[in-house]
Amino acid sequence: MKCVFLDKGSLDRGDINFDSLKSKFTTWVEYESTQSDEVNARIKDADIIITNKVQITEALMVSVNQLKLICVAATGTNNIDIAAARKLKLPVCNVTGYATHSVVQHVFSLILALANNLINYHHLVSEGEWDKSKHFCLLNYPITELHGKTLGIIGYGELGKAVAKAAQAFGLNILIAESLSGHNSENRIPLPALLKQSDIVSLHCPLTPQTSNLIDKNSFELMKPTSFLINAARGGIVNEADLLEALKQKKIAGAALDVLSQEPPQANILINAKLPNLIITPHIAWANSTSRQNLVNEIEKNIEAFVQGEERNLIK
Repeated sequence: MKCVFLDKGSLDRGDINFDSLKSKFTTWVEYESTQSDEVNARIKDADIIITNKVQITEALMVSVNQLKLICVAATGTNNIDIAAARKLKLPVCNVTGYATHSVVQHVFSLILALANNLINYHHLVSEGEWDKSKHFCLLNYPITELHGKTLGIIGYGELGKAVAKAAQAFGLNILIAESLSGHNSENRIPLPALLKQSDIVSLHCPLTPQTSNLIDKNSFELMKPTSFLINAARGGIVNEADLLEALKQKKIAGAALDVLSQEPPQANILINAKLPNLIITPHIAWANSTSRQNLVNEIEKNIEAFVQGEERNLIK
């Protein structure tokens, strides 16, 4: 079999071992990155393709007669036309749970950075303001104690549950939003109620037509003026124009984002605003080396299962 990895550079900086995965194939072809106009030529004789973020459309699926499996090197599958894959009976598999610890670590680094005004204090020190102080410390920015505050979680899958578990160590109270898919339990509350009551709102849901622009102007009107928004899920879940206005008008106290609606960003309004109450990191919550190796190992297991006629992480 021939396998083509379309954007290996999106998860490898020379510190990941691919030897075992490569050994599964007669032919292995990898590309650092692939532009949309290059995909067709690169997958034309592939049996299996691996993609992290490269878009795979119905037209591309139809054009490759011998294609047997699409492996998404991620949990989210919004770069794949899943409806078309179902129609064509072309299996698509993803990887789940490979970066749970990494994401939780990053989410709390964002929460703590906002709560402690860490970046703003660092800038003051770098600019020499501490040197000029009449006192031993600086108190220019408010610092928020997490203990006793309420963390509202939207999306209660593996990541949401892991964030909730870690939150207990900080003495945070937990609220869980009702599932948008309609599968709810007694311990969940409607989204508007969660937004009103939470001191921190953390997003852990997938980007779907239902969650696109889920957090918008109306959401910010409900949130506390002292609250923080954390998004380490997908950028399109938050309406960025509405968030910008909410931050400028102090509808909320701050936001920390690891994702944007377009990645890499092109003249993004949030980045250009350079707001002191906004932190943006470049989609790295998942990206420690342990998680990235886990991802490759899980892709290999998905492919092994498929070859043996078993279902593993197949998108239904």
